[in-house]
Parts: sequence; C-alpha cells; structure tokens
Amino acid sequence: MMALTANQQVLKFVEDAAALTQPSHVMWIDGSEEQLEALRREAMATGELIKLSEEKLPGCYYHRSALNDVARVEDRTFICSRREGDAGPTNNWMEPEKAYALSADIMRGAMKGRTMYVIPFSMGPVGSPFSKAGIEITDSIYVVVSMAIMTRIGQKVLDVLGNSNDFVRGLHAKCDLSEDKRYIMHFPEDNTIISCNSGYGGNVLLGKKCFALRIASYQGKQEGWMAEHMLILGIENPQGEVKYIAAAFPSACGKTNLAMLIPPESYLKKGYKVWTVGDDIAWIRKAPDGRLWAINPEAGFFGVAPGTSVKSNPNALASTQKNAIFTNVVYKPEDGTVWWEGMDKNPPKNALDWKGNPWDPASGEKGAQPNSRFTAPAANCPCISKEWEAPQGVPLSAIVFGGRRAKTAPLVYQSRDWNHGVFVGAVMASETTAAATGAVGVVRRDPMAMRPFIGYHVGDYFRHWVEMGKTIEDNKKPKIFNVNWFRLNDNGSFMWPGFGENFRVLEWILKRCDGEVDAVETEIGFVPHAEDINLDGLDYTIEGDEKFTYDTLRSILTVEHEYWKQDARSIRDFFATVGDKLPRELSDSLDTLERNLGMTANV
Repeated sequence: MMALTANQQVLKFVEDAAALTQPSHVMWIDGSEEQLEALRREAMATGELIKLSEEKLPGCYYHRSALNDVARVEDRTFICSRREGDAGPTNNWMEPEKAYALSADIMRGAMKGRTMYVIPFSMGPVGSPFSKAGIEITDSIYVVVSMAIMTRIGQKVLDVLGNSNDFVRGLHAKCDLSEDKRYIMHFPEDNTIISCNSGYGGNVLLGKKCFALRIASYQGKQEGWMAEHMLILGIENPQGEVKYIAAAFPSACGKTNLAMLIPPESYLKKGYKVWTVGDDIAWIRKAPDGRLWAINPEAGFFGVAPGTSVKSNPNALASTQKNAIFTNVVYKPEDGTVWWEGMDKNPPKNALDWKGNPWDPASGEKGAQPNSRFTAPAANCPCISKEWEAPQGVPLSAIVFGGRRAKTAPLVYQSRDWNHGVFVGAVMASETTAAATGAVGVVRRDPMAMRPFIGYHVGDYFRHWVEMGKTIEDNKKPKIFNVNWFRLNDNGSFMWPGFGENFRVLEWILKRCDGEVDAVETEIGFVPHAEDINLDGLDYTIEGDEKFTYDTLRSILTVEHEYWKQDARSIRDFFATVGDKLPRELSDSLDTLERNLGMTANV
C-alpha cells in the first residue's frame, strides 16, 4: 500500500520500524469506514473480535486480552530521560540507549507473517491549536479499531501535519505477550513511545496515558501548557449560561460519575444541566483572553465496566450502546450481548466469563475481570457538550482536586490563592479504610492524580504549576478547591450521599468563583457556611437511620485538628521524597499549615 504522506520524518519512522520488525505487509490507516470494516471482518475471522448483536448493540464488538495482560503495568513502565534525575522519584528510569537496544532486541522480527498498521492520529480536534499529532505503528487490529474510537485518525491528520516533525512516534508490537519482556517505554526528549509484549488497551492505545499525559506533560512544560489527568464538565444554569470545571481524582473516587453527573430532580426542574466535555484528560493552555482554556484531547471513553449501571452512571452506560468495544467482560452467546458485575442484579445463565470459559454465577468467581473495559465514542454520550470538540476549548472557572479520606478532609474547601491551590493538589491523597470502624488506613499521596503519569520529575512538575500561575492575572485564574465525598461516621458509613447530589457542592464552588457567597477562613483554607450549600429536596438517610441535616453537613465541614496534624507530618515525609526540586512555594504552604494548626513549623 502506498504511503499517505510525503513527510520524510514520518516515512523514516515507518521504514525504520518495518526494517526492525519485518512485517509481511504494511497498511496505512486512512480513517475510512470501508477500511475499518474490512479490518473488523478480518479480526472476526481470527477470533480477535466477536461481533455482538446488531439489533441490541449495533456496531459493537467483544474482545479478550491474554490472561496475563489485563491492566497497566506500572512496574514495567519507564521514563527514559537522558538524565536519571529528570525522571524523579515517582518514575522508573531507564537509560535511553539501553532502552532502545533492549526494545530492539525484543522487537526484531516480531511482525514476521503479520501486517504492520500505520495509524496517523490526532490528540484533540484535527487542526486545533491545542492538538498534537502522533503516528502509532502496531500489529494489532484491536489497537487500530480502538484508536479509531479513542482518537481522530487517518489522512486528515497527515494533511494537517504536513512536513512538520512535531509528532509523537509510537511503536507497538504484541510480540509473544511475555510478561518478562513487557515494557512500556517513554522517551520525552525524543517524542517517542515503545510498547512491547502487551495487548491490553492501557499499555497499547498509545494516544491515551502514554502520549496524552506522560509525553504531553513534558511537552507542556517545554511549551508553556499543561496536560492533566482531569475531567472537564460544564454546568448550565436556568438562564443558559455555562461555566466549566476541571477536576482531578485518583482511581475509585467517582471521576467518570462526576464527569457525567445528572443533577438532583429539584435542579433539573429549574433548568440546570450538566455537560460532559471529557472524562479523563484535559490539556490546558492560556488563551489570548488571559484565561486558562481546556480541551479533552480524546475522542472516546476507555471506562471501567464493573459497577457501571443505570443507577450509578446511566450516561456512561448509554455511551456503550453502539459502536463500542467491550474487553474482558462476560459474553452472552445466546443473545450476543455482554454483562458485568454491578450492571444489574441478574447475572446471566449460559454465559462465558472473561477467560472464555462457561460461567456459573453461583460459583463465587467473578465473570468479568475487575479491570474489564468499554471503549466507546464520546459522541454517544447523552450529555456530551456541544463544545467538546471546539478547537479553542472551554474556559475554566474552577479546578477541583479530590481524594478518598475517611476523616481528614472536609466535604469541600477552597485554597487561599493559586500557590496554595498547587499545594492542595500536590498533597492530595486517598486512603484505605476499615469500613466497620471508619479507621484510617494507609495514605497514598497522588499529586494532582498524576503520580503514575508525570513524564518528568515531580518537583519540576510542581514548579511548572507555580510558573503557570505567574502568567495569569489573579482575576483570571481559576479558583482551586478540594472535595471529599467519602467522609465516614464512626460506624464506617458514608455521611454524604454522593453521585448526583455532588451537584450541590459544584453549585457552591461556582458561587464562590462568582463572589456570590462568603466562606469561613480556617487553618486549611476557606470552608462553606453550611447554609450556603442548598439541601432542598435532599432525602438521604445514612446507614443506621441517621437523617442527613444541616447539622450533619456542619460535621463534615469541620477541620479536625488532630487528623490534620497527622496529615501535615505525612505531607512533610512526602515532600522529603521530592527532594531539592520541591518549590519553595509548596514548603511555605506546609509551614503555614503547621503554624495554623499550632505545630512547630520547620522553617
């Protein structure tokens, strides 16, 4: 097949990859539906894809990954910066020459007898000034058809790229799926990603975490923008005005649910709406108007299936009903549909589990792999924003951080200023809890929910946040907040209802951004007056028959000094691991926190 471009750098990358992997054929992906449909048919013939019911799930397919290949592999993921110190304490480092040589030895001849697919793709709307191009080379049809959902692909990307060398080079080969030789390597200075011996989406859809966060975070530092692990949502008031929020949460903290939130009934009746711009990644730039604007660089959702239901997230479930790919869930051959734990309370009979074996729900074994996934077009989402593909993005009024804390963090608080907000994001954490007692477990610091995804030194990443703040006038900076939906009472029950009721907190956040409500200045930042959070229509009973009232709300807005003193000590330990690159602005914020709590600050 003829190359789709005359770009010499692209052609050299493809030629070098072909010389190394020695495929039987090379196919350039032009993005046409005819070509993709032919590839789907080929994958169905080999069993790589299974066609689902055209009547019940039109355009949908089922896929299984290898049993040893079901999740991202952080211990096999490397940042291959030229200097080890540039990778920092949160990353595994490998010297670039060693990494290139090691991957070349593994990939040499790996595509013999296979077809090598060349996928031109755009992160962000094609032609947007926010967007970046990539070329992924792969021997997996699953990767091709998934990238067609998750990104914009084909000839149009090459047309916009022209002769530029500003593209990310991604090379993936399935090889023999050996765990011992599985590597996900990132070369930030070279705009290059190499992935071998995996077929799992998180390791092989190289536009996602590999490019859109690890490589893009480094690009952003170099070029003066930010790549963040954040959802983007818009809140429309009854007057038709829309304000946008970006929010970062570690895993298991309700990020996708918040991105696709449905407001409480009392708000819907008034005309409030929530619009999804993105569920996972935000690229943020200072725009000509001096504000921070954000785009979702992806074109699809790569969501965790278990737990997704009509009750928990009807918009996410609706997004999967056409042109989606389901991976490692339960397959129902009788009617050509799928199932997973948490979808409903009616596990199917005569179904196959994620391994392809007959599955008996009474066995106690899970039918779907806990990290099973759906890959679905964002355009399917019932609440997708009309601005989700706007080339200029959307302006941010607020940035929200959140974690899972049993006692320490209040329901919501606001930082005192931008640098204090960077501190709030830098120290965000989740903890394990003993649900029966509400005991605090192990705290895992996950700065800005980016710990596994920062493509360079975490201290330099914090510094970049501080420097970005210096470029924006105070009245144009997004306000920064922290939320905690997960406060527990002494019986280990959640005190806040969560889900759609979180809209009430988002409403307060936007009121603070607009200067419509006051707040109480505390040791940690600004906390709401309880009466400024609207509880009209909230009908929630905490386990144990405790009715949620304004007194309950006050109790989860309190600043618990002893817990915060413990946290301050934990933060100091974490900052010690960052080392000399920790910005002074963050250590100053910790000193202030300790003084406010009556501790002896280490100035």
